[in-house]
Amino acid sequence: MTAEKSGTTGRRSGAETRADGTGAKNPPDETAEVGPGNGAKNGPDDTAGVGPGNGSPDERASGADKSGEDDAAGTVTSAGTAKRTGKARRTGRAKAAGTASTAGKTSTAGKAGAADKAGASAEAGNEDEARDVTGSNGDAGEDGVTVAKAGARDRADATKKDDAAEKTDASKKDGTGGDEPADPWSAFGPAPEPVLGRPRRAVRAVGRFLVHEWTLAVVAALALAAAMTWPTLRYPRHTLPHDYWDPSLQAWQMAWSGHILRTNPAQLWHSNTFYPENWSFAFSDTLLGYAPAGLIGVGPEQAVLRYNIMFVLAHALAAFGAYALARQLGAGRIGGAVAGASFAYAPWLLAQAGHLHIISNGGIPLALAMLARGHGWSLRYGYRPRRRHAGWAFAGWLVAAWQLSLGFGIGLPFAYMLAGTGLVSVVLWFVRRRRVKRPFGWRLFLADVLGGLVFAAVGAALAGPYFRVAELHPNAERTIGDIGLYSPPASGFFTAPAESRIWGGLHEGARAVLPWHPEMTLLPGFVLYALAAGGLFFSVWRVRHRIFLLAGVLVTMALAMGTRFFGGRFTYVPLFDYLPGWSGLRTPGRMMLWTTLLLGLLAAGAVTAFCMRVRELAAERVPPWPGPWLRLATLLPLALVLVEGLNATPQPVVPRQPAALRTVDGPMLVLPSSQNLDQPVMLWSTDRFQPMVNGGSGFTPRSQAQIREATVSFPDYASVDYLRRIGVKNVVVLRDELEGTPWEGMLDRPVDALGVAREQVGEAVVFRL
Repeated sequence: MTAEKSGTTGRRSGAETRADGTGAKNPPDETAEVGPGNGAKNGPDDTAGVGPGNGSPDERASGADKSGEDDAAGTVTSAGTAKRTGKARRTGRAKAAGTASTAGKTSTAGKAGAADKAGASAEAGNEDEARDVTGSNGDAGEDGVTVAKAGARDRADATKKDDAAEKTDASKKDGTGGDEPADPWSAFGPAPEPVLGRPRRAVRAVGRFLVHEWTLAVVAALALAAAMTWPTLRYPRHTLPHDYWDPSLQAWQMAWSGHILRTNPAQLWHSNTFYPENWSFAFSDTLLGYAPAGLIGVGPEQAVLRYNIMFVLAHALAAFGAYALARQLGAGRIGGAVAGASFAYAPWLLAQAGHLHIISNGGIPLALAMLARGHGWSLRYGYRPRRRHAGWAFAGWLVAAWQLSLGFGIGLPFAYMLAGTGLVSVVLWFVRRRRVKRPFGWRLFLADVLGGLVFAAVGAALAGPYFRVAELHPNAERTIGDIGLYSPPASGFFTAPAESRIWGGLHEGARAVLPWHPEMTLLPGFVLYALAAGGLFFSVWRVRHRIFLLAGVLVTMALAMGTRFFGGRFTYVPLFDYLPGWSGLRTPGRMMLWTTLLLGLLAAGAVTAFCMRVRELAAERVPPWPGPWLRLATLLPLALVLVEGLNATPQPVVPRQPAALRTVDGPMLVLPSSQNLDQPVMLWSTDRFQPMVNGGSGFTPRSQAQIREATVSFPDYASVDYLRRIGVKNVVVLRDELEGTPWEGMLDRPVDALGVAREQVGEAVVFRL
């Protein structure tokens, strides 16, 4: 009855039958559905499923006396199962091939012939014939074997003919001409991947680039910089952030470097200001790394626009660099964003908005991130040799050299930090050379050597003019007394500058007791303090790394206090006395830059651990997705850091360039003259860069002081003769600026007997000597 029921089921399923009357089985790589009357799925080694009236696979293989009956029943059951699932309706060719394949597997000792005949008899509903064919004890005998072999050959020949005919038809349809036989199972496989042309591949590549983490980080850094420095870009051609004194000087520096590199690079260090002094471009930090931007545009208006753009980009680079460093060390995305935002928009930096060479600090964390990436090192995961990449290490050295070219004010401590790190790396290499074969690798070693040489060469080339200036102008070097004037007390670490929108008004009393509050208000942010403190106890960083970061915070704070920390005998003074170039640094409070970076890394570790905990809580939810409050909680630290960094920086309008500065030739002197008054004059000279006595920097050369003193009585015989002897040809007097200066009333003095021509040019008076 088993065979009869199976055959009946096969007929009811509507499945097609073969020419010999048997139903088709599931192919070896297809699986029959499990349902009523079906057993387990067929695997590659199984020929029939388990169902009512069928034995298990183990029972079918248990003895030779039941093998014939089990194989016959298995064949019939497989046919019925395939028909019930509807897979057999797809193609008769596939079914025939599947049955032939199964028959071939079970043809040992004559089982295949008996099974096929039994299947044909069962399909016809003749149970007795099936039993007669297989025999009562499952032994077919020699005649049965012979008949089975003959039947198998006939069916195989018929199947081959059918397959050949179908392949020929298929090849004609797809145009292959029948040279290559088609895969009989291609109809059941997945659709092939489409072959994309170059335009679509390019579009996909661009799409992947646009959604990459680092692309999104760059875009976010730029957008955040424009928002956090607003309204710098509101009137970028006419206003400057903070004030128009030091920003005018730095706008002139970028314009000069671009102009001289385009016209006469050999005269780079001998600028048009501070006439008749040489090496005048090295009188202050040069921002030489921004020289490519100086190649674009001419004139004061373009110089102001250039300065404002670079001001915003400097903030963006600082945020991106700190983000990259935190991510490389093992922080999460939100933790990295907290580190980047706290480093770029710390409240104390708002007081430095007029010092672009201090704001331009993003190369420091970016270079450190690249060097760490190149050496396969992470604070969270340690040293991973397989992640070493010599190219990243070399690029890190190049970025470090570029950062150094922006100025030694923050570049010199960075250079000494890299030198110390390199020394420690050499010691580690020497210690590990026996235990670990080439712990850094030859490529990485060469990248470090070449990169270090490039960095050292850039530093030496830039340091030469400064040492020359120090030799020619001894008053340019600082003394311990000067350092004491700018050394902040401990209260400065908790005092915000007036430019802070959140804390500026509240801290007005605290600023009043500071000797020089523009350089002593060093608050990195109360939110940052809190996050960093939490990072000491709850963080993804190891405990020893947290202790290391805390030690770095305390050491850099002690250095930032200058001589206020126990007189600086064990902190700042040894650096001042023994490290070359350190005596040229005026304000120790700028070491707060390193304190802010280390605090940001501690905070990033805490925020990353917090976000991991939020994900764990979200995984317990159904569905496992953070709720709106959990998502808001992860972004709250970042939002608080940004709110604390909001600015109230003034945006004064730059004084308009006098018409005389566009026409009068040099060498020239513009009166009145002083440190602050000369800086806008330098900006006005960016049309023609004519030589002029005027100039503002970190110190006043003696020659300039003598000229100012000699011209207080101008115009008279002594002052005119002195100016002629040093080569000055024209004196431009700004009428509106004379009030309250030593030159007030000079325009009332006669010039008839002096051989001097006096001319009114716009709002200025020009004396031609």
